[in-house]
Amino acid sequence: MTVYMCEPWLEGILCGVYDAWSDPAGHENVRLAVKGEYEELELFAEYRDVQICPEKAEKVIRSVCAKLSQEIYRKVYTASLSQDRERADKIYRFLIQAFRHGPSVLDMLQLPACYDLFGLCRNVYNENHQLTQFTRFSQTGQGVLISRIGPKNDVLPLLAPFFTDRLPMENWMIYDENRGKAAVHPAGGTWMLLYGDSQPEALFGGQLDQATDQAEYESLWKAFHETVAIEALKTPTCQRNHLPLRFRPYMTEFQK
Repeated sequence: MTVYMCEPWLEGILCGVYDAWSDPAGHENVRLAVKGEYEELELFAEYRDVQICPEKAEKVIRSVCAKLSQEIYRKVYTASLSQDRERADKIYRFLIQAFRHGPSVLDMLQLPACYDLFGLCRNVYNENHQLTQFTRFSQTGQGVLISRIGPKNDVLPLLAPFFTDRLPMENWMIYDENRGKAAVHPAGGTWMLLYGDSQPEALFGGQLDQATDQAEYESLWKAFHETVAIEALKTPTCQRNHLPLRFRPYMTEFQK
């Protein structure tokens, strides 16, 4: 068995797909894994590092779009945003089936590889949908809207277009604490992703550390909830089902 160790983002995974596909040993004797994730070493397996090569990734993208469909490429892209540590190999197995069966493969959930990709996409879409409701902004004195999030999946590329449509004439920034990167949107312009690498606070700290109106809205939200709440009708379990605890540290109304 040959295990191709690829970078955790889309380009790295597609380079891994390209190298694994070219391996003469065949699909059954190769596997993809993501660097930086826990990997239980296999006895007698050969591990190879996948080097980033934009030309290889571009070839895979062109093949998927031309021979399959744009929708399949969108699914592969969405799956690459998942935090599942087996996402690289699941994408590879799905593409094997996709090139075997054609564009209709998306409807073949009876195939394990197709169902696995469907599960990755569903998980990413669900978290992105939740964050469109639970993301909270605070306004600085300069009028910039600032938000912090800590998602499991890398949903920032999906979340940013939503708020670009909702807040097109605002200057805003959404900072992903788990990955040290931010989506930045200038008023009237388009959004962009900025990476803080190993010291994200050094890049974004100027905005993140500014005084905002958060304290004021904390008080308003708490006063609202205390006023409308009916003690006898409180159902903490139902509340957790609709609003998971992991989102609450980033929401204005739950700040202490």
